[in-house]
Amino acid sequence: AQTHSRANSHGLRTLVQYDCKMTSQQSVPNIAAAAVLQASEEMPAGSAEVRGYDFDAGVDLAALLESYVTTGFQATNFGLAVEEVRRMLAWRLSDEEAPPPPEGIVAGSEEDSEIRDPAERAKVRTTIFLGCTSNLISAGTRESIRYLLQHKLVSCLVTTAGGVEEDLMKCLAPHYLGSQRGVEGFALKGAELRQKGINRIGNLLVPNRNYCLFEDWLTPLLDTLMDEQEASGGATSPSRMIWRMGERIDDASSICYWANRNRIPIFCPAITDGSIGDMLFFHSYKRPGLVVDLVQDIRAINSMAVDARRTGAPSNA
Repeated sequence: AQTHSRANSHGLRTLVQYDCKMTSQQSVPNIAAAAVLQASEEMPAGSAEVRGYDFDAGVDLAALLESYVTTGFQATNFGLAVEEVRRMLAWRLSDEEAPPPPEGIVAGSEEDSEIRDPAERAKVRTTIFLGCTSNLISAGTRESIRYLLQHKLVSCLVTTAGGVEEDLMKCLAPHYLGSQRGVEGFALKGAELRQKGINRIGNLLVPNRNYCLFEDWLTPLLDTLMDEQEASGGATSPSRMIWRMGERIDDASSICYWANRNRIPIFCPAITDGSIGDMLFFHSYKRPGLVVDLVQDIRAINSMAVDARRTGAPSNA
């Protein structure tokens, strides 16, 4: 006899006993017996067992992340993503054997474009394109993204205008939670907040004063970019503008700050879609003529992809 625990239609566990030997001797409908007592095939060799993290072993964040793969449901997908990111970070060109040179080309000669010195091949890493939307920078996840750029774990950042300006605004004044209970902040009425000069981003609140501080901070930089354009005759690009923002902000909590210090480009195709666009609009009346050339960045980011020996693209999509 076998005893099994089964959930009924109300989700309650009940004990059901089966006597596999007696089933064939009693009047159990064949269709029921076939459905309930069908023999199982052997699981494929190497099948992973479901097992979660055991906190009796202490708190080990690396082991916790590894356990997600065998936890099941969406935790498994998260665990697989962790493994993929680790492969991105670990890969070196020296992991692969250098291919033979094309016919007629001598290995190591000036005509040979392949890197063959093992030490030099070990320096070539995955080109990692990190993409994120502005809400991740409005929220506390900004600090995680800053860490990645601070420690050179990505090759470039692709974000929205809000992602750039929210990072810089936080250096000038803080954002606030709409409610200490968190969820309640989502229910705050935007029209009522607007009358108070407060903006809502999800359950986060940003006073209008923060945007005024940002305008005061950004306008002198736009004047400088205009001076440089008039002197050189060349236009700037969104990534170059953001580079100068990171150069100007003196705050190590900033993503733009570390992008500038570590020479990591930040690409923002929609640079005008936010407060920065408003500032450019206002500035065009004070000093018309500033040109921000998006094509320069299209060429720059495409060239990064073309020149990369291997690429990775984690994102919050």
